[in-house]
Amino acid sequence: MSKVLVIGAGLAGSEAAYFLARHGVDVVLYESKRVNKNPSQKVDTFAELVCTNSLKSMKPETGHGLLKLEMKALESLVLKIGHETSVPAGDALAVDRDQFSLKITQTLEQMDNVEVVDMNVSDPLKLMKELGADHCIIATGPLTTDALSGWIQKEISDDDFYFYDAIAPVVDADTLDYDKLYFKDRHKPVSEEEGESADYLNAPMNKEQYELFVKELQTSKKVPAQKFEDYKFFESCLPVDIMAERGVDTARFSCMKPIGLEMPDGTIPYACVQLRKENLLGSAFNLVGFQTRLTYSEQVRVFRMIPGLEEASFLHLGSVHRNSFLNSRELLNDDLSSKKFPDISFAGQITGVEGYTESASMGLYVALQVLRKLNGKEIHKFPVETGIGALVNYVMTAPKPTPSNINFGLLPPVALTKEQRRLRKERKRIKKKIASDRAINAFNNFYTEYRI
Repeated sequence: MSKVLVIGAGLAGSEAAYFLARHGVDVVLYESKRVNKNPSQKVDTFAELVCTNSLKSMKPETGHGLLKLEMKALESLVLKIGHETSVPAGDALAVDRDQFSLKITQTLEQMDNVEVVDMNVSDPLKLMKELGADHCIIATGPLTTDALSGWIQKEISDDDFYFYDAIAPVVDADTLDYDKLYFKDRHKPVSEEEGESADYLNAPMNKEQYELFVKELQTSKKVPAQKFEDYKFFESCLPVDIMAERGVDTARFSCMKPIGLEMPDGTIPYACVQLRKENLLGSAFNLVGFQTRLTYSEQVRVFRMIPGLEEASFLHLGSVHRNSFLNSRELLNDDLSSKKFPDISFAGQITGVEGYTESASMGLYVALQVLRKLNGKEIHKFPVETGIGALVNYVMTAPKPTPSNINFGLLPPVALTKEQRRLRKERKRIKKKIASDRAINAFNNFYTEYRI
């Protein structure tokens, strides 16, 4: 019988262990939290939900709902226990955190072919040899232990093991007011990037707008540093609210610098916010240089003061924290196994996804691919039209490891008929419905043929 070593009993590791064990594989699950918790861990049980108790929307017309449909087909442990421990939350799946974590732990510990070991792993290759394991899945999350982080950097990643202190927010392109914005790359003649061919969309501000915006940045509510975090920032990557605290003109000479961003009439704005395309589709933009400590509600309020963003929908809000991520595009194969050590795979947040269901789905994806290899079958990438396929495609193509949650901006664009395009108020809903239906059909067709 095959044996797989799984390191980390978070959402991704728990899913991977359960999936493999359910399909007859012996699993040895190593978790260090009962020996030495990391700064974010509070309980001894597995799949601990640290930030919130919400697993997000269940509606299939949302990215999270779409992901859940695919996870259900893969018989997800997280979804199964999530429903068993759910609490009222409208269209979202929210859970009793303690019961959720306890039941996942009990389920895994009661499986005959799952052995749980409470120990910190520092050398996966050595441990695999000692156990006689055929494969190893590392699912240790963004706060991987120092010992294992050191091994990853020494043996696999070198300098491609990134620590991010700040992430800028991302907005839905369909919710922007383009009458107040203009496309232009800094210092390039307008004629070279007419229309949407430029990489940057610009939101100009006059003096009054800018100074009011800076004032709100200075006085807005910030997320306090956790006990285990020491806010030390690189000068080249300061949160925009810290720039505002340093002086009213600091941001105007940094991330809001207007030089080289002439407006269509040839004038230079007093200040300018640049939005960079988040993907090749141009369906999402990130606010360049807008890493921030602002609370989520304050980010929405303050950033909607930017011209053209008054009704913006945020696909991802900014944050400041210490995280470790692999440069998956350079270091991993399509099945998220290591290029250097093909018998070692990575799953969950460490690969470059963000969010509970996203991490869990990567655990399922990797476990499925490992099972196929153990059964002598080739790996099969999920179609990019699916939720899981879109996430894997993102982490395997992102130029730099910037964590992302699931959103329709990661999926290929959909085409609308002339009649549908005329329905401006309904256009966004129609596009999501078409993308959702396409994703469901693509997943069902794919999984029927390649399930194991």
